[in-house]
Amino acid sequence: MVLSARGVRKRFADTEVLKGIDLEVRAGEVLCVIGPSGSGKSTLLRCFNHLEHIDAGRIRVDGELIGYEQHGPSGRTLRELRPRDIRRQRERIGMVFQRFHLFPHRTAVRNVMEGPVAVKGRTRAEAERQARELLDRVGLADRADHYPAQLSGGQQQRVAIARALAMEPTLMLFDEPTSALDPELVGEVLGVMRDLARSGMTMIVVTHEMGFAREVADRVLFIDQGAVVETGRPDELFTDPRHDRTRAFLSTVL
Repeated sequence: MVLSARGVRKRFADTEVLKGIDLEVRAGEVLCVIGPSGSGKSTLLRCFNHLEHIDAGRIRVDGELIGYEQHGPSGRTLRELRPRDIRRQRERIGMVFQRFHLFPHRTAVRNVMEGPVAVKGRTRAEAERQARELLDRVGLADRADHYPAQLSGGQQQRVAIARALAMEPTLMLFDEPTSALDPELVGEVLGVMRDLARSGMTMIVVTHEMGFAREVADRVLFIDQGAVVETGRPDELFTDPRHDRTRAFLSTVL
């Protein structure tokens, strides 16, 4: 099991946005998370790599507790890990955001090189060779020496995907990666994600792209008001959902 979440809860002030989420993701599986805006999808994804602190529950990646260590005689008390240990855990968890977060003063290839050089201690020559291979993989070999301002939104997002892959993660998280793109640019990013799925990458994708979820996902999870309402294979969930809330949501987006 690549990811295991048990009883995950998260509160912002007086609002509980995650209400006891249980979830498992197997190696090589593509899980698409769907639901209305404000349902907790992005917050859940950010908890998986400790960008958000959880208030209760446990999250494990490859069996390792994320963000915390067990403390005390019974091991029931959690103590947050030191920042350097959290950074080490995040090396295995790639994340692609809605916005691209590229360094504007660095070329595409330099953006992809940054993590392997700064975090993994790779030589610049080795990191550049890997970065150019990854940019070729996402269809941007001819844009490697361009700056972000010289790239379209879709190209910038593909650079962001290559940057995440450069850390050689065991799990990739995508937080609505096409939501900031013009409609004509969405397809090129989804195409790269389809190729990643075919390669066997374990992926959790928060998305509003129902066609992508139907085509690529092994499982689809519908979340609403901070709780898992329903999960199943795409052919089951999209054609014959079990819950009224799922049917109501799908009727507005399909």
